[in-house]
Parts: sequence; C-alpha cells; structure tokens
Amino acid sequence: MEIIQGTCHSAFPVDEPSRVGEARRHVAALCRDLGFDEVLAGQAAIVVNELGNNLCKHAQRGQLWIASRSGDVPELEILSVDEGPGIGDLPLAMRDGYSTGSTPGTGLGAVQRLATDFDIHSEPDKGTVVLARFRPVSKVAETRAFRVSVLALPAPGESVCGDAWALALDGQRASLLVADGLGHGVHAAEASQAAVDVFVKQPFAELQTHLEDAHTALRSTRGAAVTCVQLDGEASALLAAGAGNVAIRLVSGVYNRAILVQNGTVGVQMRHVQPTRMDWPEHAMVVCHSDGLQSRWPPEAVTALLGRDPGLAVAVLVRDYGRGRDDVTVLIVRRAD
Repeated sequence: MEIIQGTCHSAFPVDEPSRVGEARRHVAALCRDLGFDEVLAGQAAIVVNELGNNLCKHAQRGQLWIASRSGDVPELEILSVDEGPGIGDLPLAMRDGYSTGSTPGTGLGAVQRLATDFDIHSEPDKGTVVLARFRPVSKVAETRAFRVSVLALPAPGESVCGDAWALALDGQRASLLVADGLGHGVHAAEASQAAVDVFVKQPFAELQTHLEDAHTALRSTRGAAVTCVQLDGEASALLAAGAGNVAIRLVSGVYNRAILVQNGTVGVQMRHVQPTRMDWPEHAMVVCHSDGLQSRWPPEAVTALLGRDPGLAVAVLVRDYGRGRDDVTVLIVRRAD
C-alpha cells in the first residue's frame, strides 16, 4: 500500500524577469531537499527558466505553480499557467527554435525532452497549461491502477495552505481525504492536518470511523470541512462521506454527477455520518475540491482532458474557476490507461 500526504504548491506570478530567477532558486532548493543529482537538478532549472521566460515575454497573467513530493519516488512538479493568448498550432510551437511575438512556444520541445512527464493544453484566447514533472531515473515508480493529480494553493498573502489532503493506493483500491480548515493560515492548516493524521493511520477503515475519529481529534482545533472517498476500480464503485463544503463530482463525456455530503464542521458540530454509494463509470474522473473552487464549474471545462494527464485538468479548473481569495485544493483520480 502506498500513502501520499499532501504538499502545497508555491505560486510565482511571472510579470517580470526577476520572478523567473526567484522560481529557479526555489526549484534548486527543492531539488536539493529531494536528493536529485546535478544532472536532474540542472534539467529542472532549464525547464523552469524556459517556461518562466515564455510567460514573461508572451503570456497574459502567467504563473508558475511548483511543488515537490518526497517518499519512495521523489518528484518535482512544475505547472506553467497563463490566461492567453494561447497557441494556435501546437505541433509548430513544439518545434525547436519556434517563436513569435504573439504566441508562446520557445523551448517547449526542450521542455518535453528534459521532463520525466510532460503534457500541454492550449486554447486560443483562453490560455495555456504546461505540465513538467521530474523523477530520478534510478527510482522507477510502480505501475498504478489510477492516475492522480493534486493542486493545492494557499490563500493570497498566506505562506501555508489551510487545506490538506492524503491518498492511499492499494491495487485496484484507492482512498482519499480532502480537508479544509476553517478560515485560512496556520490555524486552518493545523485543523486540516489533524484530519489527515487520523486518516493515514487506517486509510481503508470505514468512512464513519474516519470522520468520527477526526471529529474527536479536531475538537482542540477550529474545525474543518472534511470529505473522504473510497474507490474500487474492480467493482466500479465509489463510497463517499463528509461534513462541510468539500465537494465531489464525477465527470465524463456523457456523465456529470455531484455527490452531496452533509452540512457541519468536523471538530465542532457533525451529525451521524451517512455514506453515499454509487457506480463509478469507467471513463469518469473523480474530482474532489475545497470551496476555494467555485462549485458550479461546467463539466465541459475538463471533458476534453479526460484521457490526458490529470494535472492539466486540475490546473485548468483552478485557473478558470478558482475564487482567488481562499485556499484551494483540487484532487482528481481516474483509472490508468
């Protein structure tokens, strides 16, 4: 069984060249913490430089979102996100040396070659998302039954995210938790992390147990909205329960269904837990998010990305439907190809 605990992305609005240098230094520090060798750290530095310079020169309201995850397979993730002008001809933009004054693209071919994982999505006049991840060659990740991506950003002006998340993978089973501490900042983070601490002890325990134990553990905190989801890929089934406003949605090209959780605040006031069971259609994404994301985002926002790296979908949702004034976490799970 593999357990992954949440990390927060650092956001770097790229409106001048100095911000690119700031992001590059941040990536260098993360690479040292992850134990990356000089070659891999150098490749990551080249990529953040290429993506940042493209944003600075060509994009509107461009940002770099950067996170690392330690563990058996350490990983660095860089997301480049902008709000336009978009790339009209992606194959052309991926060619080495291609550049224009109105469309980003310089160095994208090099980014694709250097990154362990790479994906890109662009819509003219709407914007571009580029995903690049790095892992040591000597650390080969096990084949998973699920593709997972998470994006967590703190509220503007905060250094820590008041949301927290955790995920457990065990063959064809997955169990996840997303918690949103009341308010934001350090005290919100303490509450949400307390829910994660309970979850990771027995990630596949009954959902009632998760939430009732978390309710007890969070009584000394300000409380949190908490949602737990268990997935069974073999049975194509989903079981969910929660208290508060952490939302769950199943989305595919022909399917869009929200799962209701009860009102309340874990650690403050919570009714008897009543899990919801439903089918999990084969091609449907499971999207779980805190209320830093608007609840009424259209399914069309991600249906074009169903077969792609889910990191693109989480970035598009946060870019286009994030409220911009609170912590935001979006976690997406889908079956592996």
